[in-house]
Amino acid sequence: MERMSLDPEIAARLKRNPEGLVPAIAQQYDTGEVLMLAWMNDEALHRTLTTGRATYWSRSRQEFWVKGDTSGHVQHVKSVALDCDGDTLLVRVDQVGAACHTGERTCFDADVLG
Repeated sequence: MERMSLDPEIAARLKRNPEGLVPAIAQQYDTGEVLMLAWMNDEALHRTLTTGRATYWSRSRQEFWVKGDTSGHVQHVKSVALDCDGDTLLVRVDQVGAACHTGERTCFDADVLG
């Protein structure tokens, strides 16, 4: 796939970790339910903004992954916002099926700390 470029004005606002990544919180757009946390680099963010499909960077596989390409549990992007510090993205999506790789709706249901 051809390398894509993130809008320079957006890129300039991002505060990345040493690996060039920014955490991205996926949230169900209509209910506010927090679904998952993943990571994006500049290209993943560009792909997300231009395709309308949530695209992340897999730290373990060192490759891009489009949510739902293998599972069918697609995230249709409704909006993307950058927090006030420029170091976290909020990706508001319409989640089809489970968001978590365990098959659960959200990655935050199973282990509520007391």
